[in-house]
Amino acid sequence: MNTLKNKTLKTIKNLAFVFFVASVFTACSDDDPGVVNQEELITTLTATLTRSGGGTDIVLKSVDLDGDGPDAPVISVSANLIANTTYTGELKVENETESPAENITLEVLEEDEEHQFFFTPTNNIATTTYNDMDGDGNPIGVQFSLATTTAATGSLTITLRHEPMKTASGVSDGDITNAGGETDVQAVFPITVE
Repeated sequence: MNTLKNKTLKTIKNLAFVFFVASVFTACSDDDPGVVNQEELITTLTATLTRSGGGTDIVLKSVDLDGDGPDAPVISVSANLIANTTYTGELKVENETESPAENITLEVLEEDEEHQFFFTPTNNIATTTYNDMDGDGNPIGVQFSLATTTAATGSLTITLRHEPMKTASGVSDGDITNAGGETDVQAVFPITVE
């Protein structure tokens, strides 16, 4: 009889412990105001350039499926750019480790005051202009224009910053030098202008 009583008491103690542990874990919910908005994994950055006057789009793409892992991103540029030509550009950032791929651009636009793309060309191959603004009138960069100069080779670095100081001197003009914030994604594309 004592064995049955001991087993029953032991079972009750174990159940009480399980309920206690379960209540501790359920007390921490997503509604907790201390929960921090985690950054999404961005594996892919795509810039699509459309030439004014028509023609085939030029696609610049960086794919880094292991994120911060050891593998270098795969960079591709579908064609050379034409000298003295203006292109309208559109950026898309995705997490391709999800199926289907998660479009992170939607989050960037939803949190537009906390994000800005920066464009850094080398060798004076091009200039860029922002074509979209956040709710405070500061640039975002999902929509942009790129105007090439004379024939040359160089690179175009595209960087997405989270929480840059958008009102800082030069940042609203696209100067990343004093932008601050954290880099969400960055890609360097080799560019030939002919």
